[in-house]
Amino acid sequence: MAVGFVVHEVAADVVARVERAMPALPSSVDLEVERLWQVARQRVAAGGAGRLFNGRVFSADAITPDLITGHLTEFRRIVAQMERPELFAELGVRPLAVCGVLRCANGVVVGRRHPAAIYQAGMWQLPPAGSVDAGAVGEDGVVHLRRQLLSELQEELGLSPDVVDDPRPLCIVEHPGSHVSDFGLAFVTKLSAEAVLAAHRASGNTEYQEVLIVSEDRVAAFLARTGEELVPPAREFLIRAGLANRSLDSSR
Repeated sequence: MAVGFVVHEVAADVVARVERAMPALPSSVDLEVERLWQVARQRVAAGGAGRLFNGRVFSADAITPDLITGHLTEFRRIVAQMERPELFAELGVRPLAVCGVLRCANGVVVGRRHPAAIYQAGMWQLPPAGSVDAGAVGEDGVVHLRRQLLSELQEELGLSPDVVDDPRPLCIVEHPGSHVSDFGLAFVTKLSAEAVLAAHRASGNTEYQEVLIVSEDRVAAFLARTGEELVPPAREFLIRAGLANRSLDSSR
């Protein structure tokens, strides 16, 4: 695993739950959050990567194998912490994102993020992926992580949830700077590479500049070629899903 990244083990039946309200911020911190948010919004819009929306997303306060507890926070706080990681001392947000390792009949799906994306711009990752938003939270406070992943599947790749099997949890990888915590889940579709790519072209969004299918016998070569252009959690998820060997992880 890359230096500084933290891997959290999770059980197959791990539960995530909202257990407190979003805390208030000192006025000086809130002003800085707003300043950074507006700068980021302008940059993303100018780069053609869409428009940032200050929705509510799940932030983990504690992560254990069986239970993840946290609260819903403003997306602008997360963006501010991405821009200035030292704000973690004041903001304390640890945004949880779902990341799929999607295997089709011909290999595994990979995508290159938009060059103007707010986070990890231009890097390769494993779609579908996205923040866990308020829509994944039930009335009882339980966060439906698989439902969020399937929503991202439809939005990013244009694939219906009924063409994949039940996602299997792998682990959570926490970024040392942004504290974004990627929850990896592996799942399979019987669709061909051609069908997956056609669905993306027809109904997927523009989050990825490029989407490819890497055959399983070429995963090692893909890891070697992309190197530091691949987000570190993706490498760990591929290993956990049985698609790469630990010996290939040169960052250890």
